[in-house]
This record gives sequence, structure tokens and C-alpha cells, in this order.
Amino acid sequence: MLNNTRKDKPRINITTKGLSRKQVIVPISSYNADRVIAKSNAHIVNINRLLKDIKSDVLADFMCSDNKDIIIMTNKIATASDLNIMEKYIKEVNNVNTKKFMSPRLP
Repeated sequence: MLNNTRKDKPRINITTKGLSRKQVIVPISSYNADRVIAKSNAHIVNINRLLKDIKSDVLADFMCSDNKDIIIMTNKIATASDLNIMEKYIKEVNNVNTKKFMSPRLP
């Protein structure tokens, strides 16, 4: 007779709420955020190319927005040099008003 006692996988309980440290927040106006998000796939490819150029281990996975921010999801926690690359790139995106742009930050 077979032994039917199987071990269930342990259940993982998340104890924190809110944003992950693997997210980069770019405070920007909603008008500018909509313009950037409209071509988010191209922006992710370009950001990853720039991150590879500086030999960073961080890669951007995808980009989304809320009312006032663009949120860039990454595979690892971004360093200061990674944040600088993202800031420089987003400031150079066409039709983005850099006067209403703040430096990217971690949550």
C-alpha cells in the first residue's frame, strides 16, 4: 500500500506592504508620464542598453505609471549609478518637460 502522506510546500506569508526596493520611482507630471508610458517598451530596451554599457547587473523589466510617478521595475536593487542612467535617459526623451521632473529614487 502506498503511503499517502505527502509534504505540502511551505506557504510564504508576505509581511510587508507597499513598494518593493526593486522599483525605481520617477516623480513626474501625469502629462509627461503618459508620454513616456506610451512607448514604454522602447524605453525599457534603451535603458537596459545603457545599463549594460556601464556593466550594471540591474536590468529594467517593465514600466508603469500612476498619477504622479513612473515606476520602473528592476531585477535587482538599483545603485546610485543606475539611477543616474535612468534619470539622464528620461530627461532626454522627446516631449518631456524637464522642469516638472525630479530625480529617480528608491521607495
